[in-house]
Amino acid sequence: MSNNNNQFDGDLEKFIKSLFGNKKKKDDVVDIKEAKIIKEKGKKPINGRQFAKSAIILTAIFAVLVILLANVYIVKENEYRVVRQFGEVVKYENEPGLNFKIPFIQSVTTLPKNLMTYDMTEEEINTLDKKRIIIDNYAVWRVTDPKALISNAGTLINAESRMEEFIYSVIRTQLGQLNYDQIINDENSSRGSINDQVTKEVNEFLKDGNFGIEVVDVRIRRTDLPAENEQSVYTRMISERESIAQKYLSEGDAEKNRIEAQTDRQVQELLATAEKEAALIRADGESEAAKIYNREFSKDPEFYSLYRTLESYKQTIGEDTMIILPSDSPYASVLSGYVE
Repeated sequence: MSNNNNQFDGDLEKFIKSLFGNKKKKDDVVDIKEAKIIKEKGKKPINGRQFAKSAIILTAIFAVLVILLANVYIVKENEYRVVRQFGEVVKYENEPGLNFKIPFIQSVTTLPKNLMTYDMTEEEINTLDKKRIIIDNYAVWRVTDPKALISNAGTLINAESRMEEFIYSVIRTQLGQLNYDQIINDENSSRGSINDQVTKEVNEFLKDGNFGIEVVDVRIRRTDLPAENEQSVYTRMISERESIAQKYLSEGDAEKNRIEAQTDRQVQELLATAEKEAALIRADGESEAAKIYNREFSKDPEFYSLYRTLESYKQTIGEDTMIILPSDSPYASVLSGYVE
């Protein structure tokens, strides 16, 4: 019997056929299936509870990891991360690093921390001399207190709108105290002091409203005239410049005449002084020469007489001079070549 079991071990169908023959009846098929079921019952059964428990644990661990990763947020150097709970700001982070929020009840939003530039729309204002000009400005600003910004302004767009209102209000007041020429004249412009004053006053308004932002600088990019009165203003400016130029020319001519008259007077005075000094010097020279002549000629009176006679000939006798003198005249004797 044991040999038969070993021979048909693992093949129940052959074993049954050897016992009951090769007839395939319906009862035989049922017996074979029952035999297979009995054999399978001999195997170790799978523990369904243990498998379900392991699956639940793995699912829970995965869910916890997903929740943790979903509630980790990173703070960068150039941004604020604002944490809200049920819509209310509970804190904000400004230091770079990893941070966590409470799942499901807290949310995180981002605000810029770096300097930002805001280009404002062009506005028309009136100057002190009742001229209309168009001002184009820009502002450099930053967020200093995210909690105050969200509480009082709500969003960055609302904060920029309030900042723009304050800037134009202050600029309108400041430029309304200046004439048009003072604003556009590059050499005598007051824009530098105006920009500083506008920045200071706007920051005071923002601080009073606790908007959580700060204006670093306000600059006037350009100033233009309205199109409808631009030509008339240009014509008036040309007329004014021509009038000023004519005034400068008249003042220049007057100054020229004054300088020329003063120079002529100084020249006459210098010439008179020079002639006076020259006459004195000449008189002194002639006096000294006369002394020398007298001293030298006194040594030979006849030679002196001859010299004086010859000098007189230079003054009285020319090419066409005719002189009638007696032949025995001493004055004529020299001309005749007779000298004792």
